[in-house]
Amino acid sequence: MTKILIIYTGGTIGMVNDAKTGVLIPFDFEQIKENVPELARLDYQMTVHSFVPIIDSSNMHPEQWRILAELIESNYEEFDGFVILHGSDTMSFTASALSFMLKNLAKPVVLTGSQLPIGEIRTDAKENLITALEIAATKSKGKAVVPEVCIYFDNQLFRGNRSIKYNTEKFEAFRSPNYPILAEAGVQLTFFHKEILPVPTEPFYIQTKFDANIGVLKIYPGMTEEVVYAVTRSKVKAIVLETFGSGNATTAKWFTDALAEAIENGKHIVDISQCQRGSVQLGMYETSSELKKMGVISGYDMTFETAVTKLMYLLGADLTTEEIKQQMEAPIAGELTN
Repeated sequence: MTKILIIYTGGTIGMVNDAKTGVLIPFDFEQIKENVPELARLDYQMTVHSFVPIIDSSNMHPEQWRILAELIESNYEEFDGFVILHGSDTMSFTASALSFMLKNLAKPVVLTGSQLPIGEIRTDAKENLITALEIAATKSKGKAVVPEVCIYFDNQLFRGNRSIKYNTEKFEAFRSPNYPILAEAGVQLTFFHKEILPVPTEPFYIQTKFDANIGVLKIYPGMTEEVVYAVTRSKVKAIVLETFGSGNATTAKWFTDALAEAIENGKHIVDISQCQRGSVQLGMYETSSELKKMGVISGYDMTFETAVTKLMYLLGADLTTEEIKQQMEAPIAGELTN
C-alpha cells in the first residue's frame, strides 16, 4: 500500500469554525478522515505529523525549514511521498528552501494549502489536499513521477522554487511566471514529463545550515544615498538587489560607488528583476554594464523567494566568494534558466 506522510505546519487549510464562538480554530489533523471523508476512498496509508504548536506561515523561518527537512529525512525510507500543509503567504519561500536542502530527492514533496478554511462550504482545501495526495502517490515503473519539491494549488502543480503567490482573493493564488507548470488536474491528472526533474540516482541527504544574514535593496526613482548606504554599509553578508527591467539601475556615481564598496568589503550582491516575467541580462544596456563590471551576480530569472533562500543556503555552505558566484548563477535545483 502506498504510504504518505502528511505534515501539518499550520495555515488556513486546517481551520474550522467553532460552533460555540464562531471563531476559526485549528482542527485535530489526526482525525483528518472525519473532516475529509473522501480520503477514505484513496487506497493510501496516511500518517499525520502536526507541528506543536502550529504556526502562522508569517512566522516561518529557517529553523522551521530545518525541522521540515529533518522530518522528511527521518521518514524518507518509510514513505512514498510527502504532503506539507502550509499557509500560503510564505509557501513559496519554504518550497524554495526545501528544494535546496533536500539533495538527490527521488520522492514527491508537495506543499499545499487553501484560501478558505477546510470547514467552509465553498472551501478549496479539500480538492487541494486530495489532489496533492494523489500527486505524492503517483508512480511510473516503480519510480515517483514528480521527484521534486512542488506546490499544488487550484488545479495546477508548480515547481516550488519557480512559484510566487500573486493573489490573495482568488483560489488561483500561485503562478510560475518563468517556468511551465508540472501538471494539471482536470478530469484526469496530466503530467508534463519534460518539465519535471529526472529521478536522481545518488543517495538522498539533507543540508540544513542556512545563514539568513542578508539584506534587500529595491531600487526606485528618487531613492537617496542614505537609503542605499543603510543597506550596503550594514553588517549583512549579501544583498538581493531588485532592479528595473532586465537588470538595470541608475548610473549615478554615488550609487555605483556604494555597490562597488560593498563588494570590495566582501558582500555578495545578486541582481534580480522587479518584473515577474523575464530575466536579468547584465551588460545588455549601459545601465547594467557597470554592475557586471564590478562583480554583481546575475540572478537571471529567479523569483525573489528563490534568490533569498538560495543566498541563505549558499552562505551557510561555507563556500568561497567565487563558488558562491558560480552556484548563484547556475541551476542547482531547477530554479533558474541561464
